[in-house]
Amino acid sequence: MYKLFVGGLPFSTSDEELAQIFGEYGKVTSAVVVKDRDTGRSKGFGFVEFENDEEGKAAEKATHNSEIGGRTVTVNEARPKEDRPRRDFGGGGGNNGGGSFRQRSW
Repeated sequence: MYKLFVGGLPFSTSDEELAQIFGEYGKVTSAVVVKDRDTGRSKGFGFVEFENDEEGKAAEKATHNSEIGGRTVTVNEARPKEDRPRRDFGGGGGNNGGGSFRQRSW
């Protein structure tokens, strides 16, 4: 399995179109355009998975810096998602976790 990151996609690109474009280079097992969870609109990038590495590498080489829908796309092997620290803002208003705001005199 070979997974590609595709950046710079036109915002109108669908999962099906992405699969069709990359399907020219081999057997695509999945193609997903990443969407904003609140608005449902494309974020302008996606991922394409190929059944085998050779086809994925050929697609990467053939499509990197090519044009899709009038936009130049970046195509690279996808890296595994890194463990990121949880962004916990503590909730409770905008005063560093609640409580009243006190002026400090230094």
